[in-house]
Amino acid sequence: MKHIILLTVLAVFILTLGCEQKSVPTVTIKNTLDMSRVFETVEIYKSDLALKDDDDFSKFAVQDMDTKAILVSQFVDEDQDGQADVLLFQPEIDAKSQKQFELVVLDQETKSETIEYCYSRFVPERTDDYAWENDKVAFRTYGPTAQKMMEESIKGGTLSSGIDAWLKKVDYPIINKWYKKTTTGKGSYHEDTGEGLDNFHVGVSRGVGGIAVKKDTTYYVSKNFTNWKTITTGPIRTSFILEYANWDANGQTITEKKHISLDYGSNLSKFEIEISGTDNFYSGLTLHENDGEPNQNEEAGWISYWEPHEDSELGTAIVVPNDNMMSSELYVTTLKDQSNLFAQIKVINQTGTYYAGFGWKESKQFETKEAWENYLNDFALKVNNPLTIILN
Repeated sequence: MKHIILLTVLAVFILTLGCEQKSVPTVTIKNTLDMSRVFETVEIYKSDLALKDDDDFSKFAVQDMDTKAILVSQFVDEDQDGQADVLLFQPEIDAKSQKQFELVVLDQETKSETIEYCYSRFVPERTDDYAWENDKVAFRTYGPTAQKMMEESIKGGTLSSGIDAWLKKVDYPIINKWYKKTTTGKGSYHEDTGEGLDNFHVGVSRGVGGIAVKKDTTYYVSKNFTNWKTITTGPIRTSFILEYANWDANGQTITEKKHISLDYGSNLSKFEIEISGTDNFYSGLTLHENDGEPNQNEEAGWISYWEPHEDSELGTAIVVPNDNMMSSELYVTTLKDQSNLFAQIKVINQTGTYYAGFGWKESKQFETKEAWENYLNDFALKVNNPLTIILN
């Protein structure tokens, strides 16, 4: 299937341990919602499986027990020790139903090549961006060289911890292609030649999901990221870590590290912000010309901004799961690029989690503001009601 819709969820695991260990682990997935769950990402951790000493976790594949079909899957080495920790796959589960899968070992000849739709990398040839994408959306943010150039008044620098949106309208990867045509002088990612373009202005705004700490009436922000680490790329997920220098919020020292992931078919990246020095922070959406329509749905846990954009329209949003959105604020100022729609996010155990992304009308994904907000309502419902996973 070429077009796959999936949504990152925090799966609920129930370990079923019998007196006798099965040679082939089985997975039962239950959907408690009255709506189908199509290709949501399921995470199976090696540590949760009762494997035998001679079982090689990295050789497992996921097989539907009814149809015997082999699902697309991806292994992730989360702790970067050289061995896979997590297996990802994408089931289709009807409303209020369940399905069963087996973890099986396939012959090498049976395995097929898959495309890395979910991709990210550091981009030293364009100063020092970090960029990421899937089949729906693409993003980037800026590194220390770009900051140094700006501080030294060198042309081409950027000083911002905001998140840039790359408006793609094709489902195949474009990051490498767009950077190559720009850096070689054979084109520009600021011009649409049929695949989309970067015409989203960030400046010192929060872009699509950058963070801030508010003290009194002022929002304080970090500078560019200082270090990066790619965790995984693949057909289902890309994830990476961005580190930031300690920064000051009116005398309060803030530490910040972003764990970012983006799954196949999702318009929203997941941000897990490891932060100290505050018990809450704000994530923002730039208002650009302040000619759009903001919406603050605190009950559902999301904020959205639908705006005219060039000759099209664009929706941006932040979704905060598990009732951790404390408030929202429409902040409008005459200061350049500093008007944002903010969601205030609770920090629990020095981590705050949210999703941020966009939908571009030109991509034919969302034709109206109502369609975009319906997507956000469904997204919030699913992340707050995760699939139940039973390992046997």
